[in-house]
Amino acid sequence: MSLDSDFLIVARNLAIFFVVVFWFATAYWVYKDARRRIEDPWMIAMATVLGAVPPFVGPIIYMFFRPPEYLEDVRERELEMRAMEERLAETDLHCPVCRAAVKESFLVCPVCTTKLKQACVNCKAPLEALWQVCPYCETPVEPTAVEFPAFESRPPRRRRRSE
Repeated sequence: MSLDSDFLIVARNLAIFFVVVFWFATAYWVYKDARRRIEDPWMIAMATVLGAVPPFVGPIIYMFFRPPEYLEDVRERELEMRAMEERLAETDLHCPVCRAAVKESFLVCPVCTTKLKQACVNCKAPLEALWQVCPYCETPVEPTAVEFPAFESRPPRRRRRSE
């Protein structure tokens, strides 16, 4: 009979030990997870207490009310949004055909010779497509047919000497 009682005592003590270890492990998990999701140290402490005090139920409650994403993901998303906003704010213009960088004052693309803007007949200033009068010299803009760049209007390609 003493063998059975010693075995039961050891089994009970091991079960209590593993339950306590599991309890501390869940509280530690709540602490580590809260540190990755919450900035405020007081809120981290409160989440850890919530994860530890009602044993095994606290982490489940914490999982329902924790922030949905990690702080690192929030910061990364904010950086990406800031970078996109900066790219959108840039006023760099590009040729619609070859994507070369062009300035607002260019009439044609210097790379592929695509006509970008119409020139004023009086002062030769570049005009926007919707303007009805030249803002520089007050000359009325003649409506012209929309010209799309044609590949034939490009200068001929230089031939290699071997051809």
